[in-house]
Amino acid sequence: MSNQPKSVTIENLEAAFAGESMAHIKYRYFAKLARAAGAIEVAEAFEATADQEVQHAFGHLDLLYPKDKMTPARSLEIAIEGETYEYTEMYPKFRHLAIEEGNSAAVAEYDEQIEESKVHAAQFKRTLEIAAKRFAALANVEERHANHYKAALDKLNAAAEPATTI
Repeated sequence: MSNQPKSVTIENLEAAFAGESMAHIKYRYFAKLARAAGAIEVAEAFEATADQEVQHAFGHLDLLYPKDKMTPARSLEIAIEGETYEYTEMYPKFRHLAIEEGNSAAVAEYDEQIEESKVHAAQFKRTLEIAAKRFAALANVEERHANHYKAALDKLNAAAEPATTI
């Protein structure tokens, strides 16, 4: 990680992404409530807007994580960092504050999220480890193929060279 501060634009894109993501989930929740109340048209309006919010969030992600700089491994590393932050810093801090306020429902929610974030981080780590092993095995296979082709090319070039006489 760089010690340089993030640019204001990056911070704004992150905030915009968070806002659009939150709006998406909130509108999905409102749609669920509207459906349960029998207000189908209201639910559909929320669902349509929620879909648009996702597209806005993806637009921000395209700028935060440019496709040409992302690999599956890098995506997993970012996910591991995020999940680890959640269970080591974010939720424990929130939990502590909820305890101070006496909000036991929030404490229980944070406890669940801490455990789930640990599980998610571990799943992403396992996936990254498996992928790394597969990429290493694939690299070995590709190296063998390359050596085979080089040997065949060397043999072909040697046969095509004119014989020299002394």
